[in-house]
Amino acid sequence: MCAKEPAVRLRGISKSFGTVQANRDVSLDINRGEILALLGENGSGKTTLMNMLSGIYYPDSGSIEIDGEPANIGSPKDAFGYGIGMIHQHFKLVNVFSATENIVLGLKEDGPLDLAAAAARITEICDTYGFDVDPHQKVYDMSVSQKQTVEIVKLLYRGAEILILDEPTAVLTPQETDKLFAVLRNMRDDGKAIIIITHKLNEVKDISDRVVVLRRGEYVGEMLTAEASTQEMTNMMVGHQVTLNIDRPDPEMKYRMERIRVQNLTVKNREGITKLDDVSFSIFTGEILGIAGISGSGQKELLEAIAGLQPVESGSITYNVDDGVTEQLIGMDPLKIADMGVVLSFVPEDRLGMGLVGNMDLTDNMMLRSFRRGLTPFTDRKEPKHLAELVVDELKVETPGVQTAVRRLSGGNVQKVLVGREIAAAPTVLLSAYAVRGLDVNSSYLIYDLLNRQKGNGVAVVYVGEDLDVLLELCDRILVLCGGKVSGIVDGRTTTKHEVGLMMTKLGGGDAA
Repeated sequence: MCAKEPAVRLRGISKSFGTVQANRDVSLDINRGEILALLGENGSGKTTLMNMLSGIYYPDSGSIEIDGEPANIGSPKDAFGYGIGMIHQHFKLVNVFSATENIVLGLKEDGPLDLAAAAARITEICDTYGFDVDPHQKVYDMSVSQKQTVEIVKLLYRGAEILILDEPTAVLTPQETDKLFAVLRNMRDDGKAIIIITHKLNEVKDISDRVVVLRRGEYVGEMLTAEASTQEMTNMMVGHQVTLNIDRPDPEMKYRMERIRVQNLTVKNREGITKLDDVSFSIFTGEILGIAGISGSGQKELLEAIAGLQPVESGSITYNVDDGVTEQLIGMDPLKIADMGVVLSFVPEDRLGMGLVGNMDLTDNMMLRSFRRGLTPFTDRKEPKHLAELVVDELKVETPGVQTAVRRLSGGNVQKVLVGREIAAAPTVLLSAYAVRGLDVNSSYLIYDLLNRQKGNGVAVVYVGEDLDVLLELCDRILVLCGGKVSGIVDGRTTTKHEVGLMMTKLGGGDAA
């Protein structure tokens, strides 16, 4: 389809992990001077394929050619030797080191290390492509986008010509995303081959030149981005027609009441660093309240404080019962909150650390919600097993059976199990932290529908998300956090992504009832 010079040829690549076939006979070209978007549902083999190209895994069969020559890539060091580098979602930087120290870390130099010369070379790279990096700045003083920039510059400093970025905009504001895309275009125009793995189809349309789609580990097709629609990409990923509209029904006024009032909430972490600073807002029944903010702005601490999992320095969290009685949640752990009759469900950010037990099967994980209700020393597995089967069926969880250990499921399927269990508890308040993180398009829209159903039942839903396009389509109101403070609360129907992005970086403000 493309006349550009291939930098990489993958031919017949297959990879299995036990009985799981991650990639099967995948063949594709990656060209110089283009940005290639690699799309597919969860478990389609995108990251596994790129991990083989970057030396983390070794293919079971097939061949890789770099610039027309056979390549044997058995480690990330080998990949660097071929000019290939990968930037993962979780950055691999030393916080107490400067940008320069991180970039040269591990490199063999002739003679003593010259940090001044390295900093000059880094500045030259930044000037060439439009990066904004202070070579002397410590990583712990950097924003998320600055850390990502250091990771990219680190690859270029080491001579990378083929760059792989895994979900590069997951934690960036719209303004930071625009800056990143401008740099990626400059790199493409300089002849680099760039591959991005992402679920954000709007960004695929904006940044990529060509799209390759994988489904269940196999190559199913490709298209020039300029000639493809978002709907066509989605249909190719899923294998059938998918509706991409997120419903946002108006809140039912018969349910409208203030369910939770947070006043002057201040939370510090174990190191004494303030994570939430004098935060005040209300959560209403029959609405979805979105929480937006750069990663680390206090979203996690806010939900955990409401759920009784986070110690609070000062302030109040008041729960309004239907008959007008109020309960104070400060100082209450989740068991005491439940004993008060408050049915609060929490989908945490850490799925296997806080939400589910990886070594337990689906039935036992369902039982974690109900075993204390037993009147005998023996637990009843019949009801939890039925619930597990129901969640598997309704949420299309891919699993050999409900006796399968949760740790053996893909991240997307783990998330479905967790969301399904929490919704099945029939909560009055549903707190969800990144409920669709890592989910493919089809699964994400299934979760959006579930949240809207809870809203329609009068549940007060709080949705912390990374994708501003989704927040603006799904949420009735959006509370924006910046550095632990409330920048403002805006109406999801009337605000813009640009306005919310500015509020996330202290450059704007708004308010809505």
